Amino acid sequence: MSNEQRELAKLLSKNCTTMEDVQNLIKELFKDTVEEMLESEMDEHLGYDKNSVEGNNSGNSRNGYNKKTVGTQYGETEIKVPRDRNGEFEPQVLGKYQTKSNDIEKQILAMYACVRQVEMLAKGMSTRDI
Repeated sequence: MSNEQRELAKLLSKNCTTMEDVQNLIKELFKDTVEEMLESEMDEHLGYDKNSVEGNNSGNSRNGYNKKTVGTQYGETEIKVPRDRNGEFEPQVLGKYQTKSNDIEKQILAMYACVRQVEMLAKGMSTRDI
């Protein structure tokens, strides 16, 4: 285990007292991270950030969310997938018909470890900056 992983584990363990707490926390980290990644993909797809005035009269805009249940190694998690008015958004991190996580959890934990390392160096970076 690297130092970054140890630091992340220490940070996360402060809120956990049981194994169920740990699994629920990991499941929530997975959910929140995938949703942030999907939002970033939508920003890229539309060419502007959420709530930006640049999107006014752009021809395509956000149009709410669809819910998708994804099976992870820690149980099923409901993910909010953004959609666009023209129906052209094709998410990459979690494909349209993908219902299993396929080790995305491990990638997300690795990203949090990297962010934690950067936070220790730069101070002030948020998880949204992933």
